Amino acid sequence: MIKNMTKSKAIMILIVMLLALAGITYVDFAGVDATGRGSASDIKLGLDLAGGVSITYQVVGEEEPSPTDMADTISKLQQRVWNYSTEAVVYQEGTDRINIEIPGVSDANAILQELGRPGALYFIKQTGSDGTDNYTTQLAMGADGGYEYVHSLNRSLEEIMADGGVVLEGTDVEDASAATRSDSMQNQQIVVLLTLTPEGTAKFEEATREAYNNGVNSKSIAIYYDGNFVSVPTVSAVISDGSAQISGSKNFEEAEKLASTIRIGGLSLELEELHSKVVGAQLGVDAIETSLKAGAIGLVIVIVFMIAVYFISGLASSLGLGMYVALIVLLLNGFDMTLTLSGIAGIILSIGMAVDANVIIFARIREELATGKTVKSSMKIGFDKALSAIVDGNITTLIAAAVLWLLGPGTVKGFAQTLALGIVLSMFTALVLTRLIMSALYTLGLKDAKWYGIGRERKPLDILKHKKLFFGVSAAVVLAGFVVMGVHMGTGGDALNLSLEFKGGTSTTVTFAESRTLEEINSEIVPYVEEITGSGVQIQTVQDSNEVIFKSDSLDMEQRESLNRMFMERFGVGEAEILSETISSTISDEMTRDTILAVAVAIVCMLIYIRIRFSDIRFGASGVLALLHDVLVVLAFYAVARVSVSNTFIACMLTIVGYSINATIVIFDRVRENMVETGKKESLEEVLNRSITQTLSRSIFTSLTTFIMVAVLYILGVTSIRDFALPLMVGILCGTYSSICLAGPMWYVLRKKFPPKAGSVK
Repeated sequence: MIKNMTKSKAIMILIVMLLALAGITYVDFAGVDATGRGSASDIKLGLDLAGGVSITYQVVGEEEPSPTDMADTISKLQQRVWNYSTEAVVYQEGTDRINIEIPGVSDANAILQELGRPGALYFIKQTGSDGTDNYTTQLAMGADGGYEYVHSLNRSLEEIMADGGVVLEGTDVEDASAATRSDSMQNQQIVVLLTLTPEGTAKFEEATREAYNNGVNSKSIAIYYDGNFVSVPTVSAVISDGSAQISGSKNFEEAEKLASTIRIGGLSLELEELHSKVVGAQLGVDAIETSLKAGAIGLVIVIVFMIAVYFISGLASSLGLGMYVALIVLLLNGFDMTLTLSGIAGIILSIGMAVDANVIIFARIREELATGKTVKSSMKIGFDKALSAIVDGNITTLIAAAVLWLLGPGTVKGFAQTLALGIVLSMFTALVLTRLIMSALYTLGLKDAKWYGIGRERKPLDILKHKKLFFGVSAAVVLAGFVVMGVHMGTGGDALNLSLEFKGGTSTTVTFAESRTLEEINSEIVPYVEEITGSGVQIQTVQDSNEVIFKSDSLDMEQRESLNRMFMERFGVGEAEILSETISSTISDEMTRDTILAVAVAIVCMLIYIRIRFSDIRFGASGVLALLHDVLVVLAFYAVARVSVSNTFIACMLTIVGYSINATIVIFDRVRENMVETGKKESLEEVLNRSITQTLSRSIFTSLTTFIMVAVLYILGVTSIRDFALPLMVGILCGTYSSICLAGPMWYVLRKKFPPKAGSVK
């Protein structure tokens, strides 16, 4: 509460708040200039929502590349293209082609020019005293009228390689990065740092020893990439540790460009561009429109619910929630985030979760009013007491987001950014904006306790009495999930219904006689394709052409022939206009491993934080067990319902992890508070049952508002959105159940099995 707030100040706060909301909302819709810059329509969208550039490379050489070299090249290319967008994907097409899809861009030539030809990097030594054996270095007039060094090959690259003039290839470089370093005079200089592989280290030591020649007439080792020299540094020392630095860059951008060139040239295979094209969205405008419509409807329902349940407090939170939504849209643009289907669903979900902090606060205010305190005093105490639960719950989730952003693969980084943004904004709107609005409304005369609601003391539920039943039911559900997965595997299928992103499939490119919209393709062609393939189909249109790409599960020869025949007979497509290729998964094993590692580290970090904040490792252990339970139950649902496991699967599971731990922390915070207040007057059973009962309304209302948002999304969304929303609905219900019925009893069992030592914090 703001002390001694005057009516004029209260009016000013409300006017400023409403003007800010109106102003930010206007920018969200119209932008800051005539071009719509800064508006929601200016947000970068992923391939699934807006399309982007698709580039196909082919391996140079007559021999078929090995699977190991292809996998290594794809992995390194993936790291490279994530610089353009965390949602960019790289996958294998056929046996010797690699496809790159980068969302949010439409200039294929600019991407190609910056990427260059992957794998075409060589380090060439200067052999003769004047360098004429391998390359010439001379002064020539530059574009700016000054003189600059120009380097050119004296012989073809094949001849130089044959006589040992190439001392390193790109594959001998493990990493390259731009940095600043201090020279011998302590002056800062911009350099490119090179880290070599063990094989490259040995070769480079020999080459630099020869070039340095004890400092007498030191020679150069030039870096040759894609037909041009990108750097010709003089060797100034023998480099034996596998770490080198290249100086001479004019600025940091130039150094970063050189480092990027060296990285892209360090692939296992040399590639050349086969073709490039601008592809349309996989889902079309319907996905965006229905998602926004679902978000608007869900938001209205939540606002009505909050006002109906919490009266004046609900009105204040609704204004804060409106500001939250407006700021989310504004900052997505400000932080240049790429928004995908899972991102839209995640943001809509976060609207429901943003209510949580307000519900915790309002429940506390009602408890204080029930003791006979004034509204003003109850508001102050309510906010103060709710602070620890809000901070602890959100910081644990924020820790998870930070770890996922640091360690996770590109798609997970995008999710982590959106999650972190939502957490910070929800805390700001609840603890600052909603509090200011409530203070202003109180000052303007809304002081009657009945307008805020007075809590009632409820008889504690005996949750612990039924702990064995809860544990048994949960164990049975999880076990059933594993049994179902085992049955699927035993009958020759996959444990889960894996989509193209996880297991790859067949890409069929068809050139029709006339162009068709995405909506026409979905209604007129896709049903026939799905009937033949027996699977869901992803489609992409190609800009400025009549090409359409159909991606499905892997097809055998009979299915491919049936598909070709259908296109020819029903749509008049010539046989030469149909091209089918086997494609690999876009979510590689390495990305999956990175995600699992990131989640594991995040859980450990959350465990450490809870241990520090609650002074009891049992709280953290039981919280982690509860969230693992939720993940396994949702996994079981995926197995039983055969919901498609697509690229939204990871986002779904990560959202459930964050939701579960947040719900559990709120209950544990109340347990900790009650243990301090009552001391030894109550038994552990009484404290735990009372704490769960006191937070029950929060658990139910928060879950209800979140469930409403996702349910509307499910009802109105396209198929892919429903595949995301349905498991989330299960996860929300499961998270509510585990936080109420499992987390507390687990803590109680651990506390009894491993009691605190005498003299320790209890």
